Amino acid sequence: MKKLMIYFLILLCAVLGSCKKFLTEYSQDEMRPSTTNDLTALMYSDAYPYSTRFDNLDLLTDDVQSNGLANANGAPVPNYVTPFNNGLAMFTFNPNMFDAGSIIPAGANLYENCYSKIKGCNVVLDQLANVSGTEQAKNFIKGQCLFLRSYYLFKLVTTYSLPYSGNGVNPETALGVPLIISSQIRDGGLPRPTLKQTYDQIEKDLLEAADLLKNNGVATTPYRITAPAANAFLSRFYLLKGRNEDLDQVIRYAELVLAERSTLTPLTTFFTATNAISGTGIFDPGNVEVLWVHGGNSRLDVTYFAALTTGSLPPFSASQALASLYEQGPNSSNYGDLRYQMYFTKNGSTPYASAKSSANSVGGSTGFRVSEVYLNRAEALIRRFILTGNDADRIKALTDLNYLRSNRYDTRNTAYIPVSITDGQALLNFYQQERRRETALENNSRWQDIRRWAIPVTHNFTGADGVSTVYTLPANSSLYALPIPFNALNNNPDLSQNPK
Repeated sequence: MKKLMIYFLILLCAVLGSCKKFLTEYSQDEMRPSTTNDLTALMYSDAYPYSTRFDNLDLLTDDVQSNGLANANGAPVPNYVTPFNNGLAMFTFNPNMFDAGSIIPAGANLYENCYSKIKGCNVVLDQLANVSGTEQAKNFIKGQCLFLRSYYLFKLVTTYSLPYSGNGVNPETALGVPLIISSQIRDGGLPRPTLKQTYDQIEKDLLEAADLLKNNGVATTPYRITAPAANAFLSRFYLLKGRNEDLDQVIRYAELVLAERSTLTPLTTFFTATNAISGTGIFDPGNVEVLWVHGGNSRLDVTYFAALTTGSLPPFSASQALASLYEQGPNSSNYGDLRYQMYFTKNGSTPYASAKSSANSVGGSTGFRVSEVYLNRAEALIRRFILTGNDADRIKALTDLNYLRSNRYDTRNTAYIPVSITDGQALLNFYQQERRRETALENNSRWQDIRRWAIPVTHNFTGADGVSTVYTLPANSSLYALPIPFNALNNNPDLSQNPK
């Protein structure tokens, strides 16, 4: 199968000037896809994320703590210096974190990474009418590319724009992110549309993608997109949008997923009789609750979480505030909440970094799991219960939470005790902690929750000199919309920066 680099041609067009003339002077057979198989190959290489870790915003949250720059023989531990420098600006809430002169770690420029993949999606979509193949095959390609484009746009808008339902945010006037929905080269810059226009485009793409994926194909591996993954994405989309009028949509799309994929994996299956952990992580492609996965890197994102040096804490690690949320068993024969054992790489007894990913992949696993779908539905049910007083919603939400927890606790020697909470606000508070436990250091979930719930964050940063300084991100901070990287502003003269 031919390797078709249309994206490369588009970049060349931008340099050479006349794109139409440039393309027509090349052999159409050699430079353009001619079949759906060709186009599928191009999609896999230029539209799918593969092993790319697009972002890691956990350093902005209360799930990560600073440990300073450990010394060995009077000098900083060598492999700790780069991660320390990489994370410094973000951890200290520096509003100039992505300005010229600041360190943007290689591969960590979310803006650049996502728009590069969006271009790949657009090239494939624009070529669909020009290739041979069945309508079913074309529709399946289209569904995957629309999903992917909406996935990248959603990452962008939930990073560089304010929360849709944030305090004082008017989606009709607040800025979204540039909508690039064609591979056609255009002159001049591209301004930012409104937040509403951005969300409307994502919703349009995603709804069409879900329908196309349902009716035109079945993925044979969790590395490829499926209809359940699209419905899981829709439940996440409407949840993070944050409007009460979307609660029914959160529930609807969660239930479409659960009608097909409702099984959770008991974490006890990852433990041997001697309590050793087996398997490669909760995001292992063979895990029945994985809906779609990309990324992973020996369980660590080495951009900010360095490979461990014996006897010294790395510059950044999972916070004690996060670790304290996991209930530990009463004795050595019972671990209690197994997520504490399973979800973190340890430095001795101290939780260090995410251990959710497959040991055989690269970049920090991310995607969609069935457990998130249960959480999304539970939150929508709880919020609807608070609004309407319908006790059936409360009971159903508790059923979801208890099913999740019963698969996360050590039940080999001690039976799981279901949670029962009658007060709506108390149940919501419990749910928020449960969501934090389950999705820790995954998909930037905590950062999105901090933004939409307006949670203030305090960081105690220890510098290379050992001096500690307190930095605070207040509720409803303007940094809920992170600064757009300087190189993106330089390349697009019509791009507006976020207020600092």
